[in-house]
Amino acid sequence: MTELTFTLKQPLTHSLDCAQLTPDFLKGLSISQIGAIKLSNQLVSELFEITGDDAENIVFKNSSQFFDNVGKNMTLGSITLEGDAGAYLGFGLKNGTIHCNGNAQAFAACNMVSGLLKIDGNTGDFLGGASSGLRKGMRGGTVIIKGNAGDRVGDQMRRGLILIEGNVGNYCASRMIAGTIGVLGNVGEYACFNMKRGTLLLAKRPKLHATIQDCGTHTLPFLNLMFKSFKPFNTQFSNIETKRVQRFVGDAVCSGNGEILLISHSS
Repeated sequence: MTELTFTLKQPLTHSLDCAQLTPDFLKGLSISQIGAIKLSNQLVSELFEITGDDAENIVFKNSSQFFDNVGKNMTLGSITLEGDAGAYLGFGLKNGTIHCNGNAQAFAACNMVSGLLKIDGNTGDFLGGASSGLRKGMRGGTVIIKGNAGDRVGDQMRRGLILIEGNVGNYCASRMIAGTIGVLGNVGEYACFNMKRGTLLLAKRPKLHATIQDCGTHTLPFLNLMFKSFKPFNTQFSNIETKRVQRFVGDAVCSGNGEILLISHSS
């Protein structure tokens, strides 16, 4: 069996809701049946060249920033985007793997429950956050970002792991309840705003607001085990060897006990 491949025929000029193009929806369907599915007012066969027969492993070729809701509520299989992705990549992902070779727009991994989402480029605001009107952000799974992320990473995050090798914007870990976020690059202002619990692991010191308290420098042996556990994800975090961190706690304004661990670069 070969991967079920969707090759975009012409560049898009408007958003396309790809929520139906997941292994859950397409498993067991023939190419003609898949081609007859309507996305907005167009048939799939009008938009894509369709090849392959393994609906549990889907590939999008020539994907762009207009591909919204890719992998929405997916429970099995894998999706690979050879290009960019639009908003809500991996929305409500419950299991399986999504890999975007390019950049993704806002709300990636929003309301994610389990599985693995990997983005080789940059992504927008509210990575791993809660969608509008909901109070629960990411509740499990793993997100790997090779580039940068926007504002409000992990907003209202409840569980799970987000590792970002680049920079992040303002309000990182805002209103966070639990889980772990790691950032190797620079962090914007108001990190951990209204954070209640959870861990923010940083390689560079951020500008912290007054209600985040400095608790001094500590040796935490479990960090070595945690960094080694990242090796399967092929991320720079697995190369960190230090056990020394400067620890901050907050946000005191909401009696929060979240922690910021600033990695020490000395032995």
